[in-house]
Amino acid sequence: MGARAGEQAGIPDAVVVELHRTAAELLRHVSSYADDMLDYIVERIPEASADDELRGLTLGSCSSNLEAALSMVRAGIDVGAATAPVTALEHARAMAARGYSVDVMLRFYRVGHAYFSELVLAGITDLVSDPAVALDVMANLQRYAFAYTDRVSSEVAAEYVAELDRIQTLARAARTDAVRALISGERVDLRHAERTLSHRLTGWQTAFVCWTDRDDVDLGRLGEAVGAWLGSSHPLLVPDGAHALWGWVSTAAAPSVAPTDTRPLAAHVPETVRVTLGAPAQDAAGFRDSHVQAQRGRRIVELTGRAAPVTAYPEIALVDTMSGDLDLARAFVASELGGLAITGRREEEERRALLAVLDAQGGLAAAAEELGVHRNTVLQRLRRAEERRGRPATDRVAELHAALRLAHVLGPVVLAPGPDAA
Repeated sequence: MGARAGEQAGIPDAVVVELHRTAAELLRHVSSYADDMLDYIVERIPEASADDELRGLTLGSCSSNLEAALSMVRAGIDVGAATAPVTALEHARAMAARGYSVDVMLRFYRVGHAYFSELVLAGITDLVSDPAVALDVMANLQRYAFAYTDRVSSEVAAEYVAELDRIQTLARAARTDAVRALISGERVDLRHAERTLSHRLTGWQTAFVCWTDRDDVDLGRLGEAVGAWLGSSHPLLVPDGAHALWGWVSTAAAPSVAPTDTRPLAAHVPETVRVTLGAPAQDAAGFRDSHVQAQRGRRIVELTGRAAPVTAYPEIALVDTMSGDLDLARAFVASELGGLAITGRREEEERRALLAVLDAQGGLAAAAEELGVHRNTVLQRLRRAEERRGRPATDRVAELHAALRLAHVLGPVVLAPGPDAA
């Protein structure tokens, strides 16, 4: 059959007449056929009867599509003029709203077309007495039904996608609003926020931030991996622009974010991505506080160009606290470290040795093990460090320790350039 349902070139007049008459006869029983089509579809697609509203829309779509297609055949209207009935478009929107895939929705049309084919095949000899004409009528009806189904299913698929996009846009906006309200400390209905976010706001909340400068990184997948490592298979993930992602997990116990425990996670982070973790904290206030820490951790990582793929806030909390005013931090480091407060390989070795000794509360053996050098090497570097500093390591120990930690994390940001600097 060509583009039209009647008066087609090459189709005998007798076939055209019978085609129109057959369509008119089928139209007389369209309500009964629609009921049968619904049962046929429900038997093969249980989702069609998931609730009364959807079942009613499915029936309406069956009825309106059968009536539209058969009316066009009866009138000899080109199938290119077909448009999806209002009920079919509403059915597509309902499927999107219920979360069914577009494949499930399009299967309705494939199954409906199968029903129509079986209907015509079973009844054509009762409708057309001449077997040869009946065969031609059936073939033409089949071709028209296929073309109609193909055209209308494309239109309802587009409507489904548009509705799904609208729903997802509204859901993202609601999630973003709920997250920002929690972060800003606004009074929120926690139960409503939990429903909106699909995230429990009781128990331990651990936040993380992932970011990159690349377009070829799937931050969503990485966020799922970070969430799983922290103990949740369903982390709350909120994009922050195109190149950053905020995440939270809610757990019954506080996950460890100690450096030794984050190493397995670091192995799965692409080299072009950085991840910061907030310290676990409880309930809605913890949701906010842990996120603030993860964001402040990002500030430190970006400030220093830190190479570690994963940074937990407790590692850098002291440095963050002391580096709000960088000019003040530089002056403090220079005052406490003296000649050690410059860039340079030897100065770096001596600062690291002095920091390791202080971390080990004066234990040279533990410091040597941490640095991977001999105990005597640590002692030599410690003595040179004291000489450069201009005073012993026992003088102003707390301040010295803090200044070394600042220098260790911030490096050139708070150190003066050494004589061999370019």
